[in-house]
Amino acid sequence: MSSRISALDAVVFGVDVQSGDVRGDAPSYAVVAFDGENLDRDVVSHRKLRRLIDREEPAIVATDNVYELAADKDALVRLLGSLPDETRLVQVTGDEQPEPLSRVASRHGVPYGKKPMKEAEAAARLAAANVGYEVSAFTDTTEVKVSRGRSTGSGGWSEDRYTRRIHGSVKRRAREVDTELREAGLDYEMDETEKYGGYANAVFTVEARPSDIPVSARRSGDTRTEIERVRRDGIEFRPLAKRRDHVLVGIDPGTTTAVAIVGLDGAVLDVLSTRTADTAAVIEWIVERGRPVVVAADVEPMPSTVEKIRRSFSAAGWVPERDLAVDEKQHRTREEGYDNDHERDALAAALHAFDEYEDTFERVGRKVPPRIETGEVIARVVAGEESVETVLADLAGDDEADDDEDEHEPRELTPEEQRIKDLETRVERLDSHVDDLETTIEAKDEEIAEYERELTDARREERREARERREVNRLERENERLERELDEQREANEELTEKLDRLKELWRLDHSNFADVAEAKQGLVPVKPVAKFTKSALREADERYGLAAGDVVYLRDASGAGRSTAETLVEREPRVVLKDGGLSEVARELLFEHEIPVAPADEVPIEEVDDLAVAREGTVEAAIEGWRERAVAWRKDQNESMVDQVISEHRADRSESD
Repeated sequence: MSSRISALDAVVFGVDVQSGDVRGDAPSYAVVAFDGENLDRDVVSHRKLRRLIDREEPAIVATDNVYELAADKDALVRLLGSLPDETRLVQVTGDEQPEPLSRVASRHGVPYGKKPMKEAEAAARLAAANVGYEVSAFTDTTEVKVSRGRSTGSGGWSEDRYTRRIHGSVKRRAREVDTELREAGLDYEMDETEKYGGYANAVFTVEARPSDIPVSARRSGDTRTEIERVRRDGIEFRPLAKRRDHVLVGIDPGTTTAVAIVGLDGAVLDVLSTRTADTAAVIEWIVERGRPVVVAADVEPMPSTVEKIRRSFSAAGWVPERDLAVDEKQHRTREEGYDNDHERDALAAALHAFDEYEDTFERVGRKVPPRIETGEVIARVVAGEESVETVLADLAGDDEADDDEDEHEPRELTPEEQRIKDLETRVERLDSHVDDLETTIEAKDEEIAEYERELTDARREERREARERREVNRLERENERLERELDEQREANEELTEKLDRLKELWRLDHSNFADVAEAKQGLVPVKPVAKFTKSALREADERYGLAAGDVVYLRDASGAGRSTAETLVEREPRVVLKDGGLSEVARELLFEHEIPVAPADEVPIEEVDDLAVAREGTVEAAIEGWRERAVAWRKDQNESMVDQVISEHRADRSESD
């Protein structure tokens, strides 16, 4: 094959049988390499096709029937196992029941011709457009097995030492593999078999493909490392692109736009609400989830935004006869999940539209034959306003045309035609013999092959350098962002360091057993603020920095405390209580009874650092002394009041007796 392949990351091979049959005579294949822009064509034998795939490592090998490359399922599994790690085998015509290639190509607007080279080109273009099914026989789990590279033998005076050495080598190699997998951040499980001196073998089950594992298969001295992907139970066909079914769409436009997707069976498939997406983004979101048959709104007339989206899909529109009431929406969506009223309105619109069209869907579904897609017929009947019979006749006509192109009734050959067929068979055998003879001159082609490999390597290197340049640019931008974050973190760290220094000073003040307290700070005492004179505020302060006997407590808001709250504070036995605001009479009397000094906070200058505070020892003592003087005066007044009250009561008693 010529080397005119573009230096892009993804190259697709389209393959079709040119002559022969993989089950009998040696076949030849038409191969088309497609990189998105350029096409490169050639005809090769089966063996050369395999060598070409191994050398070029295309992203996809596409064909209209995988059994043109393998005789049966076992041969297909062997083929899949021999492909490069990054190469996928794709059947563009469907899964286990493929369609004719002409029909698939026509549906996706891809050029098609009956000649093998044209079919190979169509397969390549379809696979490049994510059409078809990936054929897989292996999971994404890989087994890495480390085992003995030599037999331990039997007999001999040094057999034990020899066996111990081999098992020790297996254990060392297993540890190396374990380290490599762990450093690569891969999920894996290790199952080892311990034997005399080490391991007989160790099996690593890794959740990754072989290309993602930093371990290579090798045999070195006493150990052997094997890598093998885990087989599936059978052959699996997985679509390259997510299937887009026909759906109903409900839309609630506005500052917050909500969209609901409902299937033709009435099941809610997805819901979206967004304040940032524009109409184009909403349309793209809908396209990713299905092909709208009906676009609905919950108000009449249909809002212009909803009408614009409806026209973009050429879908039928639905609006209620009158605006849907809130209770109607809530009742219709009661069994569905939604996050806000906008999503509820969109869901209600879609579900009410389904209710109106449900009978039509069922009627059309009963008339559609099994091999025809019901959603396509419903879309043309509802949105295109065609009759079911017209749509079915149109689709049946397409099928007959495809069948006429791709299927021919066999007939009995004339003697001349039989002779021609025999000669063609002989020519194919001779071609096979020629292919065998060509192997004798492969030595002369080695230089050309070497040039081709060098050219492939150069292009691969060019792609790698381009990726590296993109990665370097990305890393430079990331580095600039991280440097900005680092500067911000440094500034924050400086602020936190200053704060920590202040907190350390306050902490030292509260722990008198530290001998290195600065002389200038020895005149300070810690003050423990409490936001309000309530139990919850006292409990929060106690949890934050502890309230202990002898503390200076600062009540930022002293009003409103009852007896139980005051008792809670009394239990802490504070040295003095500084307050802002007035105490209740009950709290004042209770604190006075327990001889707990209470003073206004403005008598003691307080310096606060975040949630902590300090005050001068002298000002605290002065406040306490002031309270004592007030207490003496208050007791004196109280005693005088009591004497006056006793005298008054005594005089009253004498007056009554006289």
